[in-house]
Amino acid sequence: MLDQRTIDVIKSTVPVLEVHGEAITRHFYQTMFTAHPELLNIFNHANQKQGRQQAALANMVYTAALHIDNLGAILPAVRQVAHKHRSLGIVPEQYTIVGTYLLKAIKDVLGDAATDEILTAWSDAYQVIADAFIGIEQDMYNEASNQTGGWDGFRTFLVAKKVKESDVITSFYLTPKDGKSISSYQPGQYISIKIQPEEQNFTQIRQYTLSDAPGKPYYRISVKRESGELERPDGVISNYLHDHITEGSVVELSAPAGDFTLNMEDSRPVVLVSGGVGLTPMISMLNTLIESNDERPITFLHANSNGTSHAFRDHVNRLSQEHPNLRAYYCYTSPVDSDLKDGLVYKKGYMDAAWLSQVIQEPDANYYLCGSVAFMRSVYEELLSIGVTPEHIHYEFFGPKTSLTPVSDQV
Repeated sequence: MLDQRTIDVIKSTVPVLEVHGEAITRHFYQTMFTAHPELLNIFNHANQKQGRQQAALANMVYTAALHIDNLGAILPAVRQVAHKHRSLGIVPEQYTIVGTYLLKAIKDVLGDAATDEILTAWSDAYQVIADAFIGIEQDMYNEASNQTGGWDGFRTFLVAKKVKESDVITSFYLTPKDGKSISSYQPGQYISIKIQPEEQNFTQIRQYTLSDAPGKPYYRISVKRESGELERPDGVISNYLHDHITEGSVVELSAPAGDFTLNMEDSRPVVLVSGGVGLTPMISMLNTLIESNDERPITFLHANSNGTSHAFRDHVNRLSQEHPNLRAYYCYTSPVDSDLKDGLVYKKGYMDAAWLSQVIQEPDANYYLCGSVAFMRSVYEELLSIGVTPEHIHYEFFGPKTSLTPVSDQV
């Protein structure tokens, strides 16, 4: 527990963090990686280059300071990050390294404004927050390793099958090399895959959503080839998987993790909304509902550029024909001739409130969103405009956590 004086000092730094937070986290990562290059085996280099990791950490530090007198308010965010840490194999000793360089970054960036009192308060606060992460993550490690088919750390898997799902998305079916059982998971969860591409100095770890219902003797991930554009680099691992990983290849996986999961206990209708490769958790959720003979109404909404990049379209169409409780609708921004001829484009353009209100027949539903941040932010706002309540909207980010609402609307 923190004393009141420490709490007051931390809260006094909130305006400063709002202005200088990203400068602090940029400096933090630079100095930490210089001193501890081995940590580059864990962190996503692409997110570092794009500044997404720095922004996410700055937002986390800012939110922690804002709620330092009631850290329980940020527990959901802590648990979400803890899932990522467990899947990456973060250990308690690394929190000591992070704390050292975070405090150094605060001092370096703020200069004389970072008084001894402020640095001491942040040192105490960081330890409380780190202890919370360490405790939650230890429970997650125990749960992952103790369940049937579970394991600790990374486990060797073979690529049993590689299937092209669209022009840009390919599925990989992964089975354990030791031939033993694998742990189950909740639809919506992901695994981490660890690879060291040729000519790379560090291992690379990426998270990919499991794209099938649980209960199979394999894990399936469906990966989009990420081609660089503007300042965004090519996807090192996604391209490596597409170009170099073949049937029979060996990869290392951590056990399934993640808190963006389908609520099987709630009887409300389900609306699954995705953009691009964001459909992977939705396919897992959809397959789970269908295979469990769940009879609640299901609406499957997907946005894509056109049918050439749209994965699992035939699969979803077949399910909708076989199960009257499932309806599927698609939005294409740039449909090709075959899309128009086949009558598969239900809307040309983007999902908007008018169209959503037409195709969603049971608005009092649980909504699950996944896609780019821009896509989810747009759909989130459109759903709110037609009367959907925020507590019924659940979403997942590919990459560092951000928010679909401004910070000012969260406090």
